[in-house]
Amino acid sequence: MASLKGRDYLKLLDFESDDITHLLDLARTFKSMKHAGTPHRYLEGRNIVLLFEKTSTRTRCSFEVAASDLGMGCTFLDPASSQVSKKESIADSARVLSRFYDGIEYRGFGQSIVEELAEYADCPVWNGLTDEWHPTQMIADMLTMQENFGEDLAGRTLVFMGDARNNVANSLMVACAKLGVNFVACGPAENQPEAWLVETCTEIAQSNGSTVLVTDSVEEGCAGADAIYTDVWVSMGEPDEVWEQRIASLSPYQVNARVMQLAAPEAIFLHCLPAYHDTKTAIGAKIAERFGITEMEVTDEVFEAPCSRVFDEAENRMHAIKAIMYATLSDEPIA
Repeated sequence: MASLKGRDYLKLLDFESDDITHLLDLARTFKSMKHAGTPHRYLEGRNIVLLFEKTSTRTRCSFEVAASDLGMGCTFLDPASSQVSKKESIADSARVLSRFYDGIEYRGFGQSIVEELAEYADCPVWNGLTDEWHPTQMIADMLTMQENFGEDLAGRTLVFMGDARNNVANSLMVACAKLGVNFVACGPAENQPEAWLVETCTEIAQSNGSTVLVTDSVEEGCAGADAIYTDVWVSMGEPDEVWEQRIASLSPYQVNARVMQLAAPEAIFLHCLPAYHDTKTAIGAKIAERFGITEMEVTDEVFEAPCSRVFDEAENRMHAIKAIMYATLSDEPIA
């Protein structure tokens, strides 16, 4: 495996299977050190900046705690506290910020923005989420899979239920293909992934002994699966007007007890969060009032069931991001 030092982390299509395995190994090591209380301030004196155009609990906290544990300083900038893309272009911002910082994280809208940041910055740029991809989440997801099924995931099957054309589903398809995990996109025709990505991932999967399946049949998609994954039906930044159509088309793909019964007996449930499994959020309460439903992409029964690994998955974001930052900022082995 070649060193990842100095590399940008923009999408998993840019990385080889061995690179992803290396990041998973690092994440697992950092998690063990964190749980054992072992200091690991390997990047003492470095500094990073977080550029957020979309809010997030897990992404921000993961980067900030990971940076602190590694000994780095961290600056958070939201749209109200910087001139990025308003009075200063993306290219100019990248050149300025990379004079101050050793790494730049971006969480926002188009993939073209983070790609432009990477083109002009003189330091690694990390994609915390764009409309097209969510690559930091994937290391957390695959680490969670490993914790349940062992380090070698080849031959396992992961099913994404619902809006299978979103950034999480796109990234999961790539991650699974690279690691030899069978991937199933299960949703209605209008919410299925783009053909070019299915073709690309099918070729990658075949080279790693796995498959990619796109189906609108819940029974076909979930039969014998090792992991059932879902995400919110309306992504951040989409207009409220789409809720009615999404509820109508995606309700048959809700993850509920029946879906989990179709899966393997030891199957786990995954979700990148936040999840609308009750009415205890402002959006959940609003949807319940408008449409009369109290659960959306996953039922509360499944979310709170023993098979649910959503909070392990959430914690693993921090360990995954720590691994990504360390690998791209240093090629020194961990003692």
